[in-house]
Amino acid sequence: MSTLPPCPACGSAFTYEDGPLLICPECAHEWSPAAQETAEVADVIRDANGAVLADGDTVTVIKDLKIKGSSQVVKVGTKVKNIRLVGGDHDIDCKIDGIGAMKLKSEFVRKV
Repeated sequence: MSTLPPCPACGSAFTYEDGPLLICPECAHEWSPAAQETAEVADVIRDANGAVLADGDTVTVIKDLKIKGSSQVVKVGTKVKNIRLVGGDHDIDCKIDGIGAMKLKSEFVRKV
């Protein structure tokens, strides 16, 4: 007998299968086991080369980035130390010397 995973919405252990879906009788949440696995993989933040990023990493900017609302530019090759990963579109929180606190997109950096 196979054991089914608990409900991701309420944590109930009383889940059951109905065709390709798993259903929770307590909160009526329906989900696909395959979709749950891809959602867990999607939480990983990767740089422009595909390397996995983590809090505290050092990265290098791979493209000149204009700073919105300012005439300053973050130049190619700027090293950013001690990054912090956050959710959202701009998924890196950091402090750049000479500029200050910024948010960057992971697609414009590469891990050092």
